[in-house]
Amino acid sequence: MKQFDVIIIGAGAAGLMCAATAGYRGKQVAVLDMGKKAGRKILISGGGRCNFTNENASPANYLCKNPHFVKSCLSRYTQQDFIELVDRHGLDYHHKTLGQLFCDNSAQDIVDILLTECEWAGVEVILRSEVINVSKTADNYLLETSSGEYTCQSLVVASGGLTMPKLGASPIGYKIAEQFGLTVLPTTAALVPFTLHDHDKKRFDGLSGISIDCLVSSENGQRFRENILFTHRGLSGPAILQISSYWQAGQAVTINLLPDNRLIELIENWRKDSPKKSLKNCLNQILPGRFIDTLIAEQAIPDKAVNQLSHSEIKQLDEYFHQWTIKPNGTEGYRTAEVTLGGVDTDELSSKTFEAKKSAGLYFIGEVTDVTGWLGGYNFQYAWSSGVACGLAV
Repeated sequence: MKQFDVIIIGAGAAGLMCAATAGYRGKQVAVLDMGKKAGRKILISGGGRCNFTNENASPANYLCKNPHFVKSCLSRYTQQDFIELVDRHGLDYHHKTLGQLFCDNSAQDIVDILLTECEWAGVEVILRSEVINVSKTADNYLLETSSGEYTCQSLVVASGGLTMPKLGASPIGYKIAEQFGLTVLPTTAALVPFTLHDHDKKRFDGLSGISIDCLVSSENGQRFRENILFTHRGLSGPAILQISSYWQAGQAVTINLLPDNRLIELIENWRKDSPKKSLKNCLNQILPGRFIDTLIAEQAIPDKAVNQLSHSEIKQLDEYFHQWTIKPNGTEGYRTAEVTLGGVDTDELSSKTFEAKKSAGLYFIGEVTDVTGWLGGYNFQYAWSSGVACGLAV
């Protein structure tokens, strides 16, 4: 039986960050992961270029039953701290809109940095090692795994959520939490595309690939301004992924298709400048033609010249384009979701150390906890911040 000071379950973003931090403090640390590679989710993130943090990360960008929980770790290890780390390793990266930072080359660069840090800190990373059972003695945690038996004083669960099962996602973190008496809040897929009801699928058949800059709102008033994307199955794009974290089954989402203009004013101008021009041709100047063709074909908007529109029709058009309402059938689920909403109740954890209040020496960090960030590097920043906070405590 191998003995360590700290064992971390999960060689993902939070787990590796925690391991290096603890290792640098002189702790004997092992990271166990059932996969063939470390950082599998990092490798496919951001289209393979890993949106590794966001310059604007703040507690306001996270969903959690306790909105104050993330304040401590985010303030103690900030996005600038992680940027300084990758700068020291010479990472080439670039800035995108809304504060997002991406690798210039490959997400593998981030994994390499984390593994290098772990190597320098003396951490042992043990892959292809599935945890079969966890138990506790008076002083230690005992782990039975497919690679042998291990014991440790501090056990850190950084096993992630249920997203992307093909990458080995499993509920083990939730099971360990429940085994030691912690509450696990209901989980669901988040940052995920919507599927549509059959009648809406038929309406929008042929629009796959069309993208529109919109302001998307949920029934609870949350709003996001980014693109929506029509797909073969429904709606995707950054604005849809963002709002999905706030959506509940049976609810509708409202989409402002013209967030920078009022359609009433546009129509007034068109009537002055080109009174005989068709509404269709005018709208084609500001929205994709195939989308407008679809709306006309289903008689959602009139096929008339702009000078033939009545005042009531203009008012209806304005409401339609600024409050276009869609009721999703559901989401594509964990298969394509970026993160898992819900998880280990943060009321069960110390916000400073991430230690379980009911079981000394047991810690939960990263996605396995009930903390979900917005799209755009926020979830990685929480992984780095929670990993460091825990690594300083174990």
